[in-house]
Parts: sequence; C-alpha cells; structure tokens
Amino acid sequence: MAVRSFVARLETGADWRAEIEALAEETGIDAGFFVGLGAGADAELHYYDQDAAEYTPVEFDEPLEIAACVGNVAWLDGDRFAHTHVVCSREDGSTVAGHLNRATVFAGELYVRELDCWLDREPHEATGLDLWLA
Repeated sequence: MAVRSFVARLETGADWRAEIEALAEETGIDAGFFVGLGAGADAELHYYDQDAAEYTPVEFDEPLEIAACVGNVAWLDGDRFAHTHVVCSREDGSTVAGHLNRATVFAGELYVRELDCWLDREPHEATGLDLWLA
C-alpha cells in the first residue's frame, strides 16, 4: 500500500473534528496522523479525570486561535474517529488545551499522513479509555 499525504482547508462554520473525520472518510484513510492550525470559536474541550475514569467537558464560548492541533485517525465503534488534541490561545495570550470534542471553524489548515495499517480503538481496562488495539 502506498502511503498518502493530504492537505486540506477546513470549511468556515463547520465543526473542526467533523471536518477531519469527513476528510478521512472521503479519502478512505483507515489510520493516520494529522497536524493543523487556525482559528475557531465555541470550543468544547474534554479533560480526562483519571480517578473518576471519565471526561469532564469544559466550554469556551469565545474566539480562539488554534495554535496547535494534533491527533490521529482510527476506527471506533464502526466509524472513523479523529482523536484530536488542541492548544488554543485567547485574546490575552493565555492558553487552554485538551481533548477537542467540538469547535466551530473560523479558519483551519490541516496536514494528514496516512499510516500503512488499520487502527481500531477498544476499551482499555486499566485506563477506561478507548485506545488502539495493537
């Protein structure tokens, strides 16, 4: 299998993570790694509470620079899933970071590198997270 790379501009007004998953679906990526940057708003980041073994959502109803976006594409429950982490900066230069659940795209640029494998996520007993089945 030839490994492929893609660049994409995310659609203004769309959901950031959904745009990544749509690209993976359209191009047939079963496993991949991505990096991106841009700007967005109305973000919901998740923080994983290791003691409670659950995600806590934190909402940011404001414009944010997406200073760094990294993650991977794998299969989860029969669908392509973009496991996405971001570092976002606010107007005053302070930052917030975490697992991106959703954000509205203002502007976004993405680089995706396909991996030469199939990645599936399964519940991991020790952490309670859906991790790669290796």
